[in-house]
Amino acid sequence: MKSFGFPSRILVWRDLTEVQRRTVLERPVASKSEALSASVREILASVKRGGDRAVRELTLRHDRVDLAELQVGEDEVARAREKLSPQIVLDLEEAIRRVSLFHAAQLPRAIDLETSRGVRCERRFLPIERVGLYVPGGSAPLPSTVVMLGTPARIAGCAVRVLCTPPRPDGSVDPHILVAADLLGIRQIFKVGGAQAIAALAFGTETIPKVDKIYGPGNSWVTEAKLQAAQDPRGAACDLPAGPSEVMVIADARANPAFVAADLLSQAEHGADSQVILVSESRALLEQAGAEVERQLAGLSRREIAAKALENSAMILVPDLADARSICNEYAPEHLILQVDRARDFADGVRNAGSVFIGPWSPESVGDYASGTNHVLPTYGFARAYSGLTTESFLKSITVQELTAEGLAELGPVVMRLAAAEGLDAHANAVRVRVAGRGE
Repeated sequence: MKSFGFPSRILVWRDLTEVQRRTVLERPVASKSEALSASVREILASVKRGGDRAVRELTLRHDRVDLAELQVGEDEVARAREKLSPQIVLDLEEAIRRVSLFHAAQLPRAIDLETSRGVRCERRFLPIERVGLYVPGGSAPLPSTVVMLGTPARIAGCAVRVLCTPPRPDGSVDPHILVAADLLGIRQIFKVGGAQAIAALAFGTETIPKVDKIYGPGNSWVTEAKLQAAQDPRGAACDLPAGPSEVMVIADARANPAFVAADLLSQAEHGADSQVILVSESRALLEQAGAEVERQLAGLSRREIAAKALENSAMILVPDLADARSICNEYAPEHLILQVDRARDFADGVRNAGSVFIGPWSPESVGDYASGTNHVLPTYGFARAYSGLTTESFLKSITVQELTAEGLAELGPVVMRLAAAEGLDAHANAVRVRVAGRGE
């Protein structure tokens, strides 16, 4: 049987030097480079200058699609519904229901309390008014990403929700994406992808509204465009660093090799720059899972893409599962799958991961589609500091304080002394004139 590239050599962790260990856990070399950064910078500048015209030119250049209209019309949305089976529409509705249930529970409570008598402090949550939702297209259009972005945006109450997604070669948009957007009440949908879509959302064009924050995963061009737009005072904030997909599976000797292999491949098929890592204390499990990967891979429609990703992957043999957990916390995977005995207890020691899947009956696929959690997650180790997308990602908080005259009289001396310690006389005086005037 032809080998598709899954690592044939098992890496023995205790035999590796520190440098070798770091190398094993490195992600595939990111496409980010000076050339990429410069190209994206020019795209952003071009859209700033040229608006819709520039977006059309860039779409023709990069996607080879000549668009007469950037916005998807109501008739196209209606036709999209006709192209889908009733069952897939029901499935999308079910996914939205479950994701809504979990994300509605994430709505934070406002805070309103007195820190002392006459000193009232509040924290109020408000929706981000204008949000841009980027949904990748390419070889695998992702209506599930519409669900993951559109659901919390709707729950948060964002007034303006603008969706951009790349056009297909014939200038249309995948009907699954359009129906998912329609089910979520998203009416402003544009056939624009790549860095030009991010630029259009960040700065606005004659047709595409400017937004305050941009959400959604994408390739290296999209990620770089989001980062650059977020640094521009006239641009838009971005959600989180979300590059190529990745998974780490930790499995013990009792794990089902077929389950393990299926989990690895479910991430490998995302793209050639995806990464999958299997860690176990059982050499037999590693060998069996490797054989299963080869067997299952041969039957996949996206096997060539998955095979490329497997070239960036690794099988690691550790002395015990405590070492596996340490490797996980260092690697900080986007997805972590635990197929070990007492998996929930094992998960208690996991500090760095985007989303965790516990036990043999929790494939990563359910989180991608319909368990209720969000699949927009930090990659490339950013799970050490970032969380995945939540309802709060679409909210902002404002603090409020209100003091009575008596409250200021009590607190004022503390504030005046602290202001004086910092040499900020005007700060102290803003309190002093009020306290002094209180007796007049």
